[in-house]
Amino acid sequence: MVTTDRNPRDIGGHGAAGIGAGCRVAGWLVGVAAGLWAAAAGAQSSSDFGPPEGPPRLRLYTDSWTAERPVEARQVRLHDLVTVIVSEQSVVTSEGEMDRKKKAEGSMTLEDWILLRGLTAIPDPQSGGDPTISGKMENKLRSEAELETRDAMKFRIACTVVDIRPNGNLVLEGHRTIKNNNDTWEYALTGEIRPEDVLPNNTVLSENVAYLRIDKRESGHVRDGYRRGWLLRFLDTWQPF
Repeated sequence: MVTTDRNPRDIGGHGAAGIGAGCRVAGWLVGVAAGLWAAAAGAQSSSDFGPPEGPPRLRLYTDSWTAERPVEARQVRLHDLVTVIVSEQSVVTSEGEMDRKKKAEGSMTLEDWILLRGLTAIPDPQSGGDPTISGKMENKLRSEAELETRDAMKFRIACTVVDIRPNGNLVLEGHRTIKNNNDTWEYALTGEIRPEDVLPNNTVLSENVAYLRIDKRESGHVRDGYRRGWLLRFLDTWQPF
């Protein structure tokens, strides 16, 4: 059996020395971390733009794992195709009321009658008195009118860039024809847009088209079902009643 005799004071001295060394290491690590944090804080400018000689400013799509870089605008050239999304709506409400009254009275008397004898005119009073005429007219007109119309047009049409203005604006022109048996639908669109109005999916909204002109025509059984006849068109044009 081997026994070792140790002095309790020696054991306490070694424990205190170990604790002191551990505290010095921890303090050194804290100092290094504080220095690194101060260096990083000093490198980043408080301004969004930062000084010219400093590091580049932080950007979301370069410092984030989920952010994506913004989609760059597509360069549209002559004869390229651009899809126009037409969505036009209009509501017109008109009311009118007219109340007209007209009243007139008149009276006339024929006086100073003459009688011709040869080349001489002599007075010729009427034995029954001077003839008179009188009249009265009264006219009343009252009318009321109310009109409310609602129109909506929605479709998509591919247009060709037929010209590019000196300022960069694009001139569009598109035609589309759909024929189903005896029914035919024809669409035509022209207008002018800015290059930045073209969305990343190569579409543009009709509300952003300047000088917009839309021509839509229908023919066939569907059109014949609701179009006006020649007599109704005549009555609406001349309104005889």
